[in-house]
Order: sequence, then C-alpha cells, then structure tokens
Amino acid sequence: MKRRSFLLAAPALLVAVGVRAQPAKRVYRVAILDDAMEGTLAEHWKLFRNRLRELGLVEGTDVVYEVRYARGDTERLPALAAELVALKPDIIVSVGTAPTGAVAKATSSIPIVFTGSGDPVGMGLVASLARPGGNVTGISTMTGQLAGKQLELLRELSPAATRLAYLTDASSKLSVVVFRQVQEHARTMNVTIRMFDGRKQIDLERSFERMRREGVQGVIVGAPGVLLDHRDQIVQLAAREKLPVAYGRRDYVDAGGLLSYSVDPKFAYLRGADYVHRILNGAKPADLPVEHASNPRMVLNLKTARALGITIPASLRTRADEVIE
Repeated sequence: MKRRSFLLAAPALLVAVGVRAQPAKRVYRVAILDDAMEGTLAEHWKLFRNRLRELGLVEGTDVVYEVRYARGDTERLPALAAELVALKPDIIVSVGTAPTGAVAKATSSIPIVFTGSGDPVGMGLVASLARPGGNVTGISTMTGQLAGKQLELLRELSPAATRLAYLTDASSKLSVVVFRQVQEHARTMNVTIRMFDGRKQIDLERSFERMRREGVQGVIVGAPGVLLDHRDQIVQLAAREKLPVAYGRRDYVDAGGLLSYSVDPKFAYLRGADYVHRILNGAKPADLPVEHASNPRMVLNLKTARALGITIPASLRTRADEVIE
C-alpha cells in the first residue's frame, strides 16, 4: 500500500521539482541618457519601446528602463552617465554625441548604442564606421553634410542674403566642428556666417538681439536636442525678426518654421532598438557597423513663407518632399 501511494505521488513530485528547477526569466535593464527635457523626444522614445516590444521585449516583463534627462544642461551629463553606469544595466542607449561621449567615458564594458551622432568617428566615439572596435555603436545622422545642404537651401530662398547666422549649442564640440564645415562652405559662396548660442532661453534672446544689431539676413538652426526644447521660442523670434530660417529638424516646421532639411529621426530610434535587441541576444558592439540614417527630406511651410513675405522659388517647391499649406 505504501509503495502504491509513493508511485501515485511520484509524478506530482517530479512536476513540482521540475517547476522549481526552471531558471527565472531574464529581465533586461536598459538605461537611457537623453540631453533634452522629458517630453521633447517622447514620441521618438515611444517608437523605440514599441519596436522592442515587437521584437519580444515587453516592458515590465522582459525589460525595464532606467531613464535620465539632462534637461538641456549638458554639464549634468557626466554625473547622469555615472549614475546610470552604477546601476549596472545590460545596455545604455544615448541620444546624440554629447550624451554618448559622457557614457563612453563612464564605462568601457557596458554596451552603448547611440541614436543619432553626427560624426561618431571624428568625435572619437568609434574607431571606424565599418568596425567600431569598442563598446559603442549606433546610428549616424551625417550632421555636417546636412548643414551644408541647409546653407544652400537658405541661399536659394534668399539669394541676396550674405550675412548669415548658425544657431546651435555652442558648448558642443560637434556643433563647433559642423559650424567650421558650414563656414568653409559659406566662403566658397562669398557669404559670411557666425555662430550663435541657443542652449537656454536667455541665450536665445541675446543671440537674436545680436543678429539684429549685426544685420543678419538668414539663419540656420542646428540639430542639437537642447535647442529643440526651445523650438516654439526660436520660431517666434525668427518670425519677429522676419528672418528666413533653414532648420536641422522637421519638428521646427511643425511648430511654424519655414524650411527643414533633415533625416527622419524615427529611423534612428527604430534602428537603435534593433541594435539593442541584437546586442542583448549576444552581438558585440565592436562588430556592428555604424549605420547612416539616410534619405534626408525637405519640408516647406508655405503659410510661414507668406507671413515672412518670402516667395518660394518654383524649383525649390517642386523639390520639396512635403509642403505645408
């Protein structure tokens, strides 16, 4: 009788032991460092998380996020990067060159994926585009090349403009490099261009006041995320001064800006999620080539052009990928 009872209980016992023996499900910790305000790139981060969900990493079940925002203060980046590294995440995702540089200095072992660095080789983030070589890889947005094209488009809008401004994050090494490239291009067009700072609201007021005093006739607004926090104010100041502006991000045109020439930022976040998924599944950042965000798009806002009294050349309008009436 005892032997029979044991035999009947044995299967249940084995099932219970098997359940206990199963390893706990792995939950990945993904850290994110963003130099902008919390809501500035909210839609892009939503795309990033949704893409990881499509790839099987469900938030709260398979992955948890640790997010830090510099809120436009780039001086906070080193401390925020160190804070994230101390959490020992499985991977760190960073936006742009400055945040990536901060986390790269904080760790040489935790994988890092950047979503949109303008010049990752020139800024020392990777050894080469084809073989990054370290713990960093991601998506490049070719900022310098795009800025040169923005200059050409601005001149096409205002052929008589010879005194231009480049509004950007003046504290950024990449911004300085990009400005020098634009400045050299401007010389070949017999145009002078000066760099102005737009990191903070007070900087913007001062910069546009200087533009007025110096007789600036057109503006290029760079792509740094810290400027994007102030896009409404930048668009309003440009309208107040009746200045034609070529923007480095589509978001400004949606806010009422005149023209943008940029790559689709959604691409960098979607592909960045793909890179994260591959690395979490065993790929090495050193072996994942940096990918270019391609297919730049020009967007025109005709309502703004009319308000500024600018006639859009037919040749420019027909080349636009999108026209906002």
